[in-house]
Amino acid sequence: MSPPDPYILGYRQAEQDRLERQALELADESNWLFDQIGVSDGWRVVEVGCGPRGCLDLLSSRVGAKGRVVGVERSSEQAETAHRFVTEHHLSNVEVLDADARSTSLATGTFDLATARLVLVNVPEPRQIVAEMVRFVRPGGFVALHEPDATFQRCEPPHPAQTRLLQLLDIYAKANGIDREIGLKVPGMLREAGIVDVHVHPMVHLYPLGHGRRMLVLDFVENARGRLIENGVVGQDDLDALTAALGRHLEDPATLVVSSLFIQAWGRVPA
Repeated sequence: MSPPDPYILGYRQAEQDRLERQALELADESNWLFDQIGVSDGWRVVEVGCGPRGCLDLLSSRVGAKGRVVGVERSSEQAETAHRFVTEHHLSNVEVLDADARSTSLATGTFDLATARLVLVNVPEPRQIVAEMVRFVRPGGFVALHEPDATFQRCEPPHPAQTRLLQLLDIYAKANGIDREIGLKVPGMLREAGIVDVHVHPMVHLYPLGHGRRMLVLDFVENARGRLIENGVVGQDDLDALTAALGRHLEDPATLVVSSLFIQAWGRVPA
């Protein structure tokens, strides 16, 4: 029997809906990254951890009819949703592979780019994923990552409920080998994997009242709620009180909400 999937955000429907919104919210940032790399007509690209949508449509339009995009997704449910998205949007140059990104069936050295967005921060053994991404990229091709230091999140004025909830997420993550600070480490991980000419682009955002990512801490806590309680990290009553208190604080338009520190890092496989 395979071990339980420790993916910290889970697979409830609300999380799938959030990932759909996220694809739109982060599209400009991803397009900026693909511009820096020069993704264009005829490229062969793999998106690791594509979820229900990811960057599949962005990449599809860039590589054109002569190109190829492969989305790799471990969750069968998310892979099926991605299949439907590809079909409904007539992305004929895109296929979705239901597989663990640590061990895919993709041929060695055959792709121009491997990319992942907000994936490594949620899973254990991220270096294995990076190594696999490097494996199936051709010499001279690119590997690109977009990851957060999720411990950087702030609100002003600060609130003890947010501090505690972030601590609870950290406790669960560390117990399962998940590094929520990984954003700052990805440039070094790329170099360790043999990538050269590594570039780094940091980003921090403000989330005003009404922004889809303003309540992100609460979204993540709800996704992990069952696991936090079942693993004895926190009791249900305490968790209810913490989320209610933080919700009230974030609903105050005077509260300043600051995002994680996001790092985009990319470089080339040596020729």
